[in-house]
Parts: sequence; C-alpha cells; structure tokens
Amino acid sequence: MAVTFDLFGTLVDVEYPTDPAEVVARELESRDVAVPDDWHVAYGERHVDAPAGAETPLPAHVAAALDSRGVDAPDNVVRHAVVAAFDPDVTRRENALEAVRAAAERGPVGIYSNCAVPELVPRTLIRAGLRGEFDAVTTSVGCGWRKPHAKAFEAAAEALGVAPSALVHVGDDPATDGGIVDVGGRFLDVTEIPLEAVGGELEAEP
Repeated sequence: MAVTFDLFGTLVDVEYPTDPAEVVARELESRDVAVPDDWHVAYGERHVDAPAGAETPLPAHVAAALDSRGVDAPDNVVRHAVVAAFDPDVTRRENALEAVRAAAERGPVGIYSNCAVPELVPRTLIRAGLRGEFDAVTTSVGCGWRKPHAKAFEAAAEALGVAPSALVHVGDDPATDGGIVDVGGRFLDVTEIPLEAVGGELEAEP
C-alpha cells in the first residue's frame, strides 16, 4: 500500500487571489509587459488546445492570452510574473503532519496536487513545514494531467513505485480526488474522515 495526499484544502489552507487576472496583470506590468485593455476578457478565453484532462501550465495560458492581443513577452518574464502572482500565505491544517507521518509508517507516501502554477507546490510545502515528509511530489503541471484523469493517478503511483490499485488517495473533493477509485485505488475523504483519523483508516485497510 502507498498513500498520496492532495495538498490544497486537504493538508493546507491558502488565500487565493479573488481576481487572478488582475493580480497577474499587475505582475506583468511591473515587468514592463504591456497588458492589453481587455485583459480580463483575454485571460478568461481558452487559448491552448489541450486534450481533455490535460493540464495547461498557467504561464503558457498567460503567454498565449498576451499573444492573442499582439503582445509579445519573453517566456521567463511571463513565468516569473505568474509565480509571483500566486505566492500565497499558507496555513497547515491541524493534524496534517501527524496524518502524513501515520501514513508513512505503513508504506511510501506522496503528494498529488492539481496545480497549474510552477513552483507553487514546493513553496507551499516549505511554508507549511512539510518539506521532506514525502517520498514523491507529483503535480499536474509536472506530469501534464489533472485529477480525476486516470493518467494523473498512474503518474502518482509510478512515482511511489506501486500499481494504481495499491494507492490510497486522501483528499477533500470527491469529484477530483475520488477519481482514484476508477483505477482501482481507495479514496479517503477528509470532509468525512478527519485528518486525525487517517492513520486508523489506513490500519483498517485490508
């Protein structure tokens, strides 16, 4: 058995921007990128044709949105702007560390997080005091697939050296995290099973 945890909403709480397009625009302008007047419209449009379930990195989306309005910006500038825009305050949820360590007593433990922003997951783990607690950290921006797509859980399982059917995934969203069931694994919903009870639930795993 191996265990993966969702990150945002499961192990940590973060403050998300209420207007992400505006925050990204400010970071772009601070780097001398000419943000178009209809930026909010451009930001909300789909610009990258990706397969169903695939992750589009947010810097790629932002660069394509700028390009759609005739604005050319270096990729590294766009990336830095996006990373700076989504640099949140982080609060580790009560009993999160204990739940991770209880899982680690039973086998390999990892993170699988849907996240389109490069560097956000590693930064969050550092700020939450969770860096070094996991055998593998897999993200949708890293592997290219978002939960609940089967390939997302397959990537998480491969990173831990197990079959997807041997994976227990702990998360807070049945619509995404619950996709583990479709590849033969088990879902623990922290909205129904509190973090402090995760160890006991794993102990009961047949």
